[in-house]
Parts: sequence; C-alpha cells; structure tokens
Amino acid sequence: MTNFLIHRLMIALWICVTFMGVAANPVSVAFAESVVPKGANSMEVITLGGGCFWCVEAVFENFAGVEKVESGYAGGTTENPTYEDIGRGNTGHAEVIQVTFDPKILPVEKVLTIFFHTHDPTTKNRQGNDVGTQYRSVVLYASEAQKIATEKVMREVTEAQLWGSAPLTTEVGPLTKFYSAEAYHQNYFALNGSQPYCSFVIAPKVQKIRKEFKELIKG
Repeated sequence: MTNFLIHRLMIALWICVTFMGVAANPVSVAFAESVVPKGANSMEVITLGGGCFWCVEAVFENFAGVEKVESGYAGGTTENPTYEDIGRGNTGHAEVIQVTFDPKILPVEKVLTIFFHTHDPTTKNRQGNDVGTQYRSVVLYASEAQKIATEKVMREVTEAQLWGSAPLTTEVGPLTKFYSAEAYHQNYFALNGSQPYCSFVIAPKVQKIRKEFKELIKG
C-alpha cells in the first residue's frame, strides 16, 4: 500500500504543471447543440475513460443533471476483472466511469466537453506517471447520437487546440460490457479526501473544473 501511494503521489507534480499550464492559457471550447431528440425524457448513460477513475469520478459528481457516477472497467476481453487484473495491463480493459445523466439538464455534448477538459487526451495510454492501456482515453457510447456528439466535440477540441497541436488519441467505440469496480473504489474522493493522492492530485483538478464550468455545478 505504501508503494501504491508513493506511485500516486509521483503524478501530482506532473498533473499540477500540466493543468496550471492550461489554466494560465485557457482555451474556450463552445458547446455543440444537443443531439438529444426534443421530448426525450429518459436518463442517458455514457462510459468514459481518462486515466485514474478516482479523478474522473470526482469531477463528474459535481454537476447538475448527473444522477450517478460509477467507477469500473470496460473495453477489454477479460470477464469479471479485478483491480489487480487491470493493474497487470493484459485484460484490454480501461479504468472508466459510467455517467448516468439527464440530457435535458446536462446535454451529452456538455458531458463530453467537461470530459475533454478533465484529462489530457493527447497522451496515448498515459496520464502522468500512470502508464498502460488501462489508463487510455476512451469514449464508449450507448447510441448513435452519442457517437455523433463525441466526434463533433473531438473536432471542436482539436480546432480549439485545447491541449495544443498534438492529435487526440481518444478511442471511440460502442460499449459492449461494463464491470463495476470494487466497492472501495466508489466515491473514492468523497470518502478519502484527506489522503495525499486526493489532496495533491484530485482536489486541484476538481477545483479547476468547478471554476471552468461553474454555471453547470449543482446548487
């Protein structure tokens, strides 16, 4: 456990430097119009991977219209994977979150725009010192409308050079199977906020995103 925490702390400096750089030279990405059909009244679910799922989960729990955020594994072939399986990097799965949201309050395009502000999608199979296919940038859609929205937002992010001129490495594909992560991973930041990784890595990221999207934060 000690080695694990040390590893997590190693990425703090990289993330702080990276996100401070973006904050110092902010780029605005306009929201695309919603592709949710008028009159739609059901919740949507989209699956997103952007490095450590603790971080991405902590970000999305702040937004109005988000009903549930669940950490898990998807995109690979191993059935019923464990965290230890994922850590070995040979399952094909990525650490992901499933976001259940109300598209009338938070359209999928806004969900995706927040997502692409939350992690660096130009570093293939890597976020900071977390290296491996399990940390890749990925969008696993649940409908054709979500696929179209993802492609549109990715074009906007690229054109705005939100993360510079490097190409996006984000994988886009249909969700086939989602495996919920172990109970101790759920609501990790909310339950472990005093831990060093939470204090030095997750908290600054959450604060940055809350500032950038303050009009969308839960009241």
